Amino acid sequence: GIPGMSEQQSQQTQRPGRFGDRPARGGERRPRRENPKDRKEEWIPATKLGRLVKAGLVDSLETIFLFSMPVKEFQIIDYFLPDLKEEVLKIQSVQKQTKAGQRTRFKAFVILGDSNGHVGLGVKVAKEVATSIRGAVTMAKINMIPVRRGYAFKDMRAPHCPLQAHRQGRFRLRPPHPRSPRYRY
Repeated sequence: GIPGMSEQQSQQTQRPGRFGDRPARGGERRPRRENPKDRKEEWIPATKLGRLVKAGLVDSLETIFLFSMPVKEFQIIDYFLPDLKEEVLKIQSVQKQTKAGQRTRFKAFVILGDSNGHVGLGVKVAKEVATSIRGAVTMAKINMIPVRRGYAFKDMRAPHCPLQAHRQGRFRLRPPHPRSPRYRY
C-alpha cells in the first residue's frame, strides 16, 4: 500500500493495471477540443442579394434566375437547396514547368444538383485533391442554373421535330439515335 493511507483507501486509488499491481494509465480524460472545421459558422452575407435572402425578401431560387441576378455567395444556394447531390466527374493532374522542376496540382470537375431542375458544374485547381474538390463544389453552387424539362410538342416520339422544307422536298428533323456516333450528350 501507500504510506499514510489506510488499506481501503489505497485499494481505491490503485486500480489494477495491465501488469498486476501496477496502476492503470490514463485516469480522468479531458474533454476534446472542438475542431474548427467541424463548427458551422453563421452566414454573414457580403452582397446585397445575400442580405435580401437572409432577410427573407427573396422567396425562391427561381426569382433569382428570373431576374438574372449573379449569385456570388454559395450560401444562397445552401439556403434554398439544402439537400444537393454531388458527383466528382474527373480529377486531373496538371503540371507547370518551373526552374526547380514540375509543380503538380490537381484539377477537380464536380457536378451537383437536386434532381429537380437545378444543376451546377464546378472546376477548381489546388495543390491537394480534397481542397480542389471542396473548391469545385463551391464553384458548382455559384454556377447553378435551372434546367427546363419536357417536350416542345405533343408528339412524344422525339423532342423537337419541326417540319423542314428544302426546294421540293419536305422532311422532319429528328435527333439521332442515342447509340449513333453523331449523338452528342
